[in-house]
Amino acid sequence: MDEPLPPRESARYVAENSRDVVVDRAGVRRAAAMLRAAAAEWRVEDWKALHELNPRAADEAALNWVFVVDALNFSFWSEQAERQCLVTYRGKAYSGYWSLCAAVNRALDAGIPITSASYYATVTLDQIRDIFRSDTDDSMPLIEERHRILNETGKILLEKFGGSFLNCVQKSEKSAQKLMHLVVECFPSYRDVTQFEGKRISFYKRAQILVADTWSVLEGKGDGCFKDISSITMFADYRLPQILVYLGALKYSDKLMKKLLKGEMLSYGDKQEVEIRGCSIWCVELIRDCLLELIGKESEKNKENINSIFLDYYLWDYARDHREDMKGIPFHRTRCIYY
Repeated sequence: MDEPLPPRESARYVAENSRDVVVDRAGVRRAAAMLRAAAAEWRVEDWKALHELNPRAADEAALNWVFVVDALNFSFWSEQAERQCLVTYRGKAYSGYWSLCAAVNRALDAGIPITSASYYATVTLDQIRDIFRSDTDDSMPLIEERHRILNETGKILLEKFGGSFLNCVQKSEKSAQKLMHLVVECFPSYRDVTQFEGKRISFYKRAQILVADTWSVLEGKGDGCFKDISSITMFADYRLPQILVYLGALKYSDKLMKKLLKGEMLSYGDKQEVEIRGCSIWCVELIRDCLLELIGKESEKNKENINSIFLDYYLWDYARDHREDMKGIPFHRTRCIYY
């Protein structure tokens, strides 16, 4: 079978053939202008300070933490906003993706080696239910799938890479693209591939965020000094499209907006679901290009840090901080393991 188009080319193809989602070029320029001041300050060394749950070290243990978290980095949205999984860690309750990170850190503090492949390759479903237990009556979504993926991923990591994600990173020879493809090739749960308008396309959300988090936790140094890090796109999930619509850089058809406002589920691989994700990636690529042009007119300083990874990190946090402002803009609902 032919290889799918890589994420950036997939996004361009989707955007060129999309009917219900459109990238608004004027909105792209406005978004870039809004982001210009913040973008001038982006540094890979600052990633660890973005959130208190991120690892502070730049070592093998931190890489194994990143690997476990990104293996499980999918589907945190709640079907009812007032009912969600909450994990309390060191006196603070966390929801969404951060509930996963809090649960991992809580387990490590309790002496449970959840980031050790030899442990999670054989961990039981009951143990996983306890490790990721919620403080509410609403458990973390897809817990059985999380258990299956941990077992599968742990066994492969032990068999192919001696149980350490660092060995996998070193095989990439400091290439972000090579690491992404190595992860996709070796670990089935990362194969975010579907069909659109006669072509096989890929978004590889979790594989790309794993590469980005590897680069970030290693501060772009040593084994994390990827010469092609700017080739990684944004990570197509359900929150980034929402903020792009809010900023006016992405527009939905009336038909799609009505469907989303009703809370209708979109299946993974559904045409409209693919259009939302693909156009979001392409939109961020265009925002990045505008930022590079804007900042290039002022200074060459820090242009190497204007990439889609930082845009994704920043916009994801921006969406969280402006949640109340975005209440009228729905996010698309797709329950799957890919994002």
